[in-house]
Amino acid sequence: MSETPENTPQASPDAGGEKSPYQVLARKYRPQNFDDLLGHDAMIRTLRNAFASGRIAHAWILTGVRGVGKTTTARIMARALNYETDTIHEPTIDMAEPGIHCQAIAESRHPDVIEMDAASRTGVDDIRELIEGVRYAPVQARYKVYVIDEVHMLSKNAFNALLKTLEEPPPHVKFIFATTEIRKLPVTVLSRCQRFDLRRFDQDTLADYLQGICEKEQASVEREGLLMIARAAEGSVRDALSLLDQAIIQHAMSGGETVTAGDVQEMLGLADRSTSWDMLRAAMKGEAGEALKLFRRQYDGGADPVVIMRDMLELVHLLTRVKAAGEEAAAHGSAGTAEAEAAREMAGAFPMAGLTRAWSLLMKGLSETQTAPDAAAAGEMTLIRLAYAADLPTPDEAVRMLTDGKVSAPASGGAASGGGGAPAGGGGARAVAGGQGRQDMQAAPQGRPQAYAQPGAHPQMVAANQVRLSSLTDVVALARQNREAKLRSEIERYVRVVKFEPGLIEFNPADGAPHDLAGRMATKLKDWTGERWVVTVNARAKGADTLRSGRDAAVDSHPLVAAVREVFPEITDIRIREIADLTIDHTGEADADDDISAADDPSDMSNEKDDAP
Repeated sequence: MSETPENTPQASPDAGGEKSPYQVLARKYRPQNFDDLLGHDAMIRTLRNAFASGRIAHAWILTGVRGVGKTTTARIMARALNYETDTIHEPTIDMAEPGIHCQAIAESRHPDVIEMDAASRTGVDDIRELIEGVRYAPVQARYKVYVIDEVHMLSKNAFNALLKTLEEPPPHVKFIFATTEIRKLPVTVLSRCQRFDLRRFDQDTLADYLQGICEKEQASVEREGLLMIARAAEGSVRDALSLLDQAIIQHAMSGGETVTAGDVQEMLGLADRSTSWDMLRAAMKGEAGEALKLFRRQYDGGADPVVIMRDMLELVHLLTRVKAAGEEAAAHGSAGTAEAEAAREMAGAFPMAGLTRAWSLLMKGLSETQTAPDAAAAGEMTLIRLAYAADLPTPDEAVRMLTDGKVSAPASGGAASGGGGAPAGGGGARAVAGGQGRQDMQAAPQGRPQAYAQPGAHPQMVAANQVRLSSLTDVVALARQNREAKLRSEIERYVRVVKFEPGLIEFNPADGAPHDLAGRMATKLKDWTGERWVVTVNARAKGADTLRSGRDAAVDSHPLVAAVREVFPEITDIRIREIADLTIDHTGEADADDDISAADDPSDMSNEKDDAP
């Protein structure tokens, strides 16, 4: 996951009094042995045991993101295989002092350690040349080692040509592969290699490492600036060292003594992280004016709108992790110590539904910001959407308000105009204040009969195994009671009643109705009622509207739907599934006996696509 400094002094003046060319930090502090590697404990332990027992594999593959030390580790492994001194004549990972071949291998000029860049030599002819050289014994060292970087870029034919040699190489040959795209390698290659995953650094560890480099370079960089560099490097040590090199050089030329966090922020074009926290808090509270002011402050300071959106996404992700997995989740991942503390304090202020909604809005906003002709305008529109969405009820709140009849259109202006006092994460209190009678819930043209108007009511029982049915709505309620979700959904969607009498149902099937629907209805009704039912199809008669179409019409005319369309005029279609059938207590939890939707039956998922809320 990381590289530690080489512990070698800066290049000294040559005999003519002139300094050698400057060496960048990423090369100057490249590890030279296993003791310099930090974070690769599992790999080092495996290699130590293998070398000690003589069970040395003939091929290894190193994988990880760019800059974590794959090529450097491969060279150290090549040194270990060929390590030799006056007293040591066998492979070892304990290389306390430079061996006979160490310097030549480190400088990539040893005749028996062949480094090949598969990005530029991808063809089968290059592999054939390699295979020809495998037959010959090493010239100077113990093993002939082939290091192939970016091995995933070899062609299919090149991989096929390599397979036989890779499976049964001569005893004097070892292969070391490095790749950033392990999934692109054929399984036939993977199965012939021992695999080591080199993991990226977290921000605090990488910042500590950079602090050590600064001390060796006699440079002073604020801790917050180092954390910014570590965050921008995304766990890559090479990227972090390159950015640190740039920061030190820029500040040295300006004559400053300490590289401040502001200097690093200006160099990277980053958003101020503390301001990003404040901006997210304002947007989640519905305070659009404050969020826009903070956004403009960062943009005017040189921050890229795309970077601002990514920062917001990272913060929402961190808050959601803490909300879902507890406070200890803040200490894991890429978050620094300061951000982990802020996440613990802030996570409790927002509901999970609000955080997941914010994630979706910000993901769409990031995509628009990357492609919009005016990135700043796209970023501001994203914040406005987020602020307005904070005033909308979460799904469970919407269900509760529908059930309780507390629904009305939102007041003009809304919280998104900059008003304060919103509950954190905005419940629906301001967006749907006021109330209407419960009779609004039963205004559908084909609503339930009075016997079933209250949640939890069941068909009137005539005998132990008999039920009196007077309408198709009663049949649907009976199917619900017997947990026949698929049949219930089909009856609601496809049955247009022509005649309904005790023991007889005649209907005109809607388009797409299953051909065996009538037969299944008759069978189930006999099982449920204990009586014989005749269910027939009349394709010529018009029949009444289906229950589903009637309910959709009721949904379109509902005040809550009108309120949603007013806030989001771009919405073209709204479907609410089984909303009136929910029984919700004061804790907001659905009754365990309620079948919330027909999609609860896995076999019916294919028929429920059009009814997703």
